[in-house]
Amino acid sequence: MKNIKILALLMLIGLGTACTKNFEDINTDPYGITNESLKQDYNIVGALYKPMLMNIYTYDPVWVFQLQQNLIGDVYSGYMMPPTPFRGNSNNMTYDLVDGWNGFPWSVAYTNIMNNALTIKTRAEKDLPNFYAWSLIIKVEAMHRVSDMFGPIVYSHFGENPTYAEYDSQKDAYDNFFKDLDFAVETLANYTESSAFSNFDISTYGGDVTQWIKFANSLRLRLAVRISNVDPVKAKTEAEKALSNSFGLIESNSENFVIDAGILHPLSTINSAWNDIRMGAPMESILKGYNDQRIAQYFLESEDYPGDYKGIRNGIDISTKDTYDGFSKLGPVIETTKVQLMTAAEVSFLKAEGALRGWNMGGTAQSFYENGIRLSFDQYGIGGVDTYIADNISTPADYIDPNNAANNVTGTGLSQVTIAWNDADDNETKLEKIITQKWIAMYPDGQEAWSEFRRTGYPKLFTVMVNNSGGKISTEEFIRRINLPASEYETNNAETLKAVETLKGPDNGGTRLWWDLGQNQW
Repeated sequence: MKNIKILALLMLIGLGTACTKNFEDINTDPYGITNESLKQDYNIVGALYKPMLMNIYTYDPVWVFQLQQNLIGDVYSGYMMPPTPFRGNSNNMTYDLVDGWNGFPWSVAYTNIMNNALTIKTRAEKDLPNFYAWSLIIKVEAMHRVSDMFGPIVYSHFGENPTYAEYDSQKDAYDNFFKDLDFAVETLANYTESSAFSNFDISTYGGDVTQWIKFANSLRLRLAVRISNVDPVKAKTEAEKALSNSFGLIESNSENFVIDAGILHPLSTINSAWNDIRMGAPMESILKGYNDQRIAQYFLESEDYPGDYKGIRNGIDISTKDTYDGFSKLGPVIETTKVQLMTAAEVSFLKAEGALRGWNMGGTAQSFYENGIRLSFDQYGIGGVDTYIADNISTPADYIDPNNAANNVTGTGLSQVTIAWNDADDNETKLEKIITQKWIAMYPDGQEAWSEFRRTGYPKLFTVMVNNSGGKISTEEFIRRINLPASEYETNNAETLKAVETLKGPDNGGTRLWWDLGQNQW
């Protein structure tokens, strides 16, 4: 973690402290420009969108992104692992959850997403409903990620009271996500010819309202699948609503939801300048075992073992950084200014799972599964997809740690699923194939991959070797969530204690989220 200053940490945490209960009146312009004149070119709300879009997945400063996502979701997904033994190797990776790190996903979201969304609501709900609707889509995309990390969040009651902030349980938060998407899609359907967003939209959609509706429908499908085990009736209803909307969903790579702030991807700095992140061992096992050509886009060959790709097992005993920093760096996919948050491949895999569950997705699970793989290969311009899809032999490879054989994973520790679809397989095997391929395709967004692993148990990841949780987190069951920020207990204690009561257990990393049942339901 490069030069993280204690003062800077405290200052930014301070921004998030009580951010769910103290709100500044920022509606008065100091230069006397009237709201009416600002409405003419939409600047009354326009400037609020860039910080929202740039902090779903924080671009800058990079060390904030490192704490918001990289040392949580990116690692717990199995995608990546630091070679660096932060805090004497007692840290998030070894399940000693660091409150000073883990408050950042919360403070970033409330400072940059919820505060801005509230201001947009105040200024635009009545007079600029299209802008208000647009903000709701961004808010749902950002805040479902926060809920999928913590569980209960302050959402529907945000900004209602100046002295405390009432939480939504995760179930209630999801209900409100769907309601907000309802309003957004219905409203924006009346503005598809408008270019009002174009000066403020830093996504690759460039202000195209139709594309934002397609993304909203695709996001609805993602959230529907997320709750498919815990609330199968609502999940089916919401999924089929997404598919039946006349604007459709993300179907091609040209429609992928990507943010481009013109700033180098934060993973590039952590990877190359700081040397604080490397390939995860499950990625090595799965990509090499499947002879998957995407490996050269995702990672670089190991400096210590030229001609080979080497990943680090999560949560191992690391004494010094130089032991593993010669393993595979992240590859060309992160050498860009673009941050990928949803792809056509993911949407196709979502439809594959929906079809597997008997929902009306307009096709078969096999057709959507194979299309998802094709879309992912096409995204990177990789050939040989027909051979890959037909491979009914290859399985994830043994993982061998050349520095410490105790970290090896072989035999029953590995998944046995092949790539080729087989209608004779049971639903659990089919689901493992769908999620494994979706996991590969969603790289490098570890937060979403971690959520899907917790929901389904797939792909089969490797347990930590060092567990410093003091018994709070089961090694065999993996980490399930992040505890609520210490700042919330300090500044919003009564409501935070009420929120904890909505959990299935104590406020620690071993308690499952509402949608995380520990078993897939059919």
